[in-house]
Amino acid sequence: MNRPKDKAAGIVLAAGESRRMGRIKQLLPVGGKTLIERVLAQVLSSRLDVVVLVLGHQAGEIRTVIEPRFPDPRLRIIQNRRYRRGISSSIAAGVTAVEKGYDHAMIFLADMPCISSPLIDRLLESHVMSGAAISAIRGEGRPAHPVVFRRDIYPDLKRLQGDQGARGLLYRYGDSVCLVEPEADYDSCDIDTPEDYAAFQNA
Repeated sequence: MNRPKDKAAGIVLAAGESRRMGRIKQLLPVGGKTLIERVLAQVLSSRLDVVVLVLGHQAGEIRTVIEPRFPDPRLRIIQNRRYRRGISSSIAAGVTAVEKGYDHAMIFLADMPCISSPLIDRLLESHVMSGAAISAIRGEGRPAHPVVFRRDIYPDLKRLQGDQGARGLLYRYGDSVCLVEPEADYDSCDIDTPEDYAAFQNA
C-alpha cells in the first residue's frame, strides 16, 4: 500500500477557538491525556506516512504540550494564521503542506476522541484499493470522519470558504465516494460543548 505513488498524509485540524466550549478544548483532560494528545497518539500509530497538525488559536500553548510528548519525525506542526476565517482555512493550510509529496490526504478533527489507529488503517487500505476519489467511515448509516481524499480533489479542498467543511464534496462526488464499514462499533462523537464533554466523561 505504501508504494511511492500511494503515499498518504494525515491532516489534524486543531486551530479553532473553541467558542462553544469556553476554553481550549484541545487541552481538555481525557483519560489521563489531553484531547489533542489522545487523537494524535492514534493518528501517529497508524500507517500514514506523515501527520500535519494545523494549529491556530492558542497555538503556542498547545505546541508547548505537544512537542515534548511527540518526538515522532513524521509529525509536522504548522500554524494557520488565518484560522479566524473558518475551518476551510485550516483545510487549505494542511493540504498546501502535503500536496506536493502525498497522493492521499486524510482529514481528522481534533475533537473526536474515539478515532483509533486500526480504524485509520482500515479506511486507508480500503480507499487505496477502491481507487475512489473520496472515502469515509460509515457511521450510523452516513459518512463520518475521518475522510480521505485523492490528490485530484486537493484543488476543491483549497477552494472551500469560511466554516464550510468538506461534507459538500461528498455529495458532489457521490458516485466516486467509498464508504467503509468499521470492523467494530464506532463512536463518531465530537466534543464541542461542556455538555458534550460531560457526557463523554460519564460514558
